[in-house]
Amino acid sequence: MKKYNVLFLCTHNSARSVLGEALASTHNSGLFVGYSAGSTPGTAVNPFAKALALEMGYDESKLRSKSWDEFGLPNAPKMDIIITVCDNAAGEVCPIWPGNPATAHWGFPDPSQVTGTDLEKRTAFVAVANGLKKRIDLLASMSLEKLDSMALKEIHQKA
Repeated sequence: MKKYNVLFLCTHNSARSVLGEALASTHNSGLFVGYSAGSTPGTAVNPFAKALALEMGYDESKLRSKSWDEFGLPNAPKMDIIITVCDNAAGEVCPIWPGNPATAHWGFPDPSQVTGTDLEKRTAFVAVANGLKKRIDLLASMSLEKLDSMALKEIHQKA
């Protein structure tokens, strides 16, 4: 069974894109290998995103903020799908991705901007994770060998 490499992009690669990476990699279909990166990566993964990723069973050693430049290098894994999850990253000029992957924008509000109690902050992260999971579930149900950017945009509209 082919595994599809999915790269989730967000500006700082500390919250939404990390959740996408963990959700794709731990998806029960076994179809995906998730990756994440940012245009201006932060210094660390947000603690709420990290906690959720670990609860999913994601490997802690893979949890780090990465530059999207890593995925444009010759030895980088070839991406099948690239998804921006924040409006800033969607509006930036992205690197040229080898292999012409399908692309889409699945925008979510930044949970790291939520103020309040830890419970309120965690609730915001869980809401984003649930939204991403719903879209990844829809993606897994598609005929992936014929996937294109238009089909990915339809997932966003259905979810």
